[in-house]
Amino acid sequence: AGMAVRVSVLPSPRCLFDDPVQIRVAGLQPQQAVTLRASLVDESGELFQAHALYRAGSSGELDLSRSPALGGSYLGVEPMGLLWALRSKTPHKRLAKRNVLTPFSVDLEVYEGHGDMSRLLGKCTNERWFLGEGVKRISVREGRLKATLFLPPGPGPFPGLIDLYGSGGGLIEYRASLLASRGFVTLALAYMSFEDIPAMPEILELSYFEEAVNFLRKQQQVKDTGIGVLGLSKGGDLALSMATFLPGIKAAVSISGSSFNSFIPLKGDGFTIPVHPYDLGRMKISDESGLVDFSDVLDDHMDPATWDCRIPVERSLAKFLFLSGLDDMNWKSDLYCRDAVQRLRQHGREVEFYSYSGAGHLLEPPYLPLCQVSIHRVLGMLVHWGGQWREHAKAQEDAWRRIQAFFWKHL
Repeated sequence: AGMAVRVSVLPSPRCLFDDPVQIRVAGLQPQQAVTLRASLVDESGELFQAHALYRAGSSGELDLSRSPALGGSYLGVEPMGLLWALRSKTPHKRLAKRNVLTPFSVDLEVYEGHGDMSRLLGKCTNERWFLGEGVKRISVREGRLKATLFLPPGPGPFPGLIDLYGSGGGLIEYRASLLASRGFVTLALAYMSFEDIPAMPEILELSYFEEAVNFLRKQQQVKDTGIGVLGLSKGGDLALSMATFLPGIKAAVSISGSSFNSFIPLKGDGFTIPVHPYDLGRMKISDESGLVDFSDVLDDHMDPATWDCRIPVERSLAKFLFLSGLDDMNWKSDLYCRDAVQRLRQHGREVEFYSYSGAGHLLEPPYLPLCQVSIHRVLGMLVHWGGQWREHAKAQEDAWRRIQAFFWKHL
């Protein structure tokens, strides 16, 4: 039968989750038709898979960075398609990493033909880590803080970041651990639905976030040039509020966020920013799927009656980066970003803004597959996040590069 079929992942079968890899197959027959399949089992036992049909070259080689997929989960030359196209067997599951101390293992298999996948020709495993070599993970329960600190190896000093997820709550660590693996001291901070923090707090206190900033600033490995904050969704408007009202925030990134305070009043020192008015009666629930569309629940943000809910970002001296997906089906994030960007530009402030066609609400680190629909942990409803597979994957790669470049530049 000639040479055995070998599958390899280059430069190494072990990498960080946000590392692109080269997947190659050697030892096939010239022009041989094969099916490649990727499988990943998440921490709850959920199986995610993707597959694509390929044809070997004239020397019996296959290189996913050069060979086009002829069918399956995606088409064309997509070096990382087997990862970003992963889908759960059970519908509406989101691939997220709970324990960053263990990797996700992706099994890559090559099967004979474009048919029934009954004959396995070769396989290998790609171990994808969220914690780089030597990065320390430290649980923080100091004062009121509920957080996890990630320290890159070495004395530094490193730029310091605070990482905020959205209204689903919890203490989400995988983005923070990847950023620490890229050279930032990162504090993942919980502010809703975690331990004794209620799912829907009656009020959020700016002083809690200030405690986080002060905690981070006193870490000896953190550069004293100021702190960055990165927020997704509800975390996005909190990032803007922190950059506006707290000293020491030098740079803020909002992903799929708002230009106003959403859902929970924010209490500062001698003032409170009320909640932007909304009416859950404007939620649209589709009959067949039970899917919830939230995009119309908010009152018009251009109505001056809502302006006391705005975050006065134009008062901030921080630098800002706004990212949004034009296919966000959950939130009019592009519209709300544009509002903040316009106000900043009117006041002569420096701001970067990128919107991605075909990208949904959940812009995550690269190669995490698109989650179009999932259960919102706090609302307990099926929410439509939006996004098209390939466009969303490209947006995540680009956004991740921009976020890191932005923080390196301004911190």
